[in-house]
Amino acid sequence: MQLTVNGIDTFVATGGRDYNSALPTVVLLHGAGFDHTTWALHSRWFAHHGFGVLAPDLPGHGRSSGPALPSIPEMADWTAALLDAAGAAKAKLIGHSMGSLIALETAARHPSKVSALGLIGTAATMTVGPDLLKAAESGDHAAVDMVSIWGLGAHAELGGSLAPGLWMHSGAERVLERCRPGVLFNDLSACNAYQNALAAAAGISVPTTLVLGERDMMTPAKAGWALAAALPNSRTVVLRGAGHMMMVERPDELLAALRG
Repeated sequence: MQLTVNGIDTFVATGGRDYNSALPTVVLLHGAGFDHTTWALHSRWFAHHGFGVLAPDLPGHGRSSGPALPSIPEMADWTAALLDAAGAAKAKLIGHSMGSLIALETAARHPSKVSALGLIGTAATMTVGPDLLKAAESGDHAAVDMVSIWGLGAHAELGGSLAPGLWMHSGAERVLERCRPGVLFNDLSACNAYQNALAAAAGISVPTTLVLGERDMMTPAKAGWALAAALPNSRTVVLRGAGHMMMVERPDELLAALRG
């Protein structure tokens, strides 16, 4: 569906069913350079099991208009505005990578709007290497290659897709290649600059599930454990052998963790 959020024409996937604000709401927030297609499986499961689903393309991403928002706090305020635009009083926020930081900051800045958190491939700090930042800034395809290679675990790079004939690495590259100029650099810079995760976590009391990949090279599990230690009402699930892109690498295990 289409919503206007802070003046931005926004595409929001709803999992194949019309969004119903009378149901418990789940908001699915994608990572840097990606869009709502990240949640193809999980949005449908929630929508067909008693939830109202909002899986937006963030401003400047996918089918949403406007420039990409330059900071995690601005993305968090936009997420709160998304709930208002959809008529949702509060929601469980599930975010992957950059999306996990957005979810965390939204809960800290707008606590009355958040009922629970699911943080996937998350970390206390998301430092981005200078080579990746430089490649993204210049529009070098090497940035797409780095994110795709570092984002997938070894099993995923060798095949391993649950859907026969699909190659997860190629799929990730195609989505990133569709990014508008400057968007990937914008997102990576926002992650790199955000330093408020531990302070935000300390004040969050809603139930929080962290899902970490044991072989994650982008947000190593030890950095996720550091964030978990700062969250007073959290549980952590580690997916053995998984990399950063758990939605495609381990979709069923991820869903089980989020449901739990």
